Amino acid sequence: MDPILIPILAITLGISLGFVAVVGHVFVKPWIQYKREQLQVQTQLTAEKSAQYTAKTDYLEKRVQVLERLVTDKATYLAEEIEDLRDEPLN
Repeated sequence: MDPILIPILAITLGISLGFVAVVGHVFVKPWIQYKREQLQVQTQLTAEKSAQYTAKTDYLEKRVQVLERLVTDKATYLAEEIEDLRDEPLN
């Protein structure tokens, strides 16, 4: 290898590494920060949606309980009415 090439390669490598560091600091670091912020916003939105779904699920569960109670209460009431009709005379 030519002795003059070694310092030229070292200088070229040093400049290239410096250039990569500057590009990383100028472009890559802000991009990473942007992605972090984007992830935080998405996390907050997901948490809000989860809370909304939980509230909706609780609401629907309460409605189903009410409907089940109405259905079972009516069935019991209807059975009692039928029994009362059987006990009454026709005329």
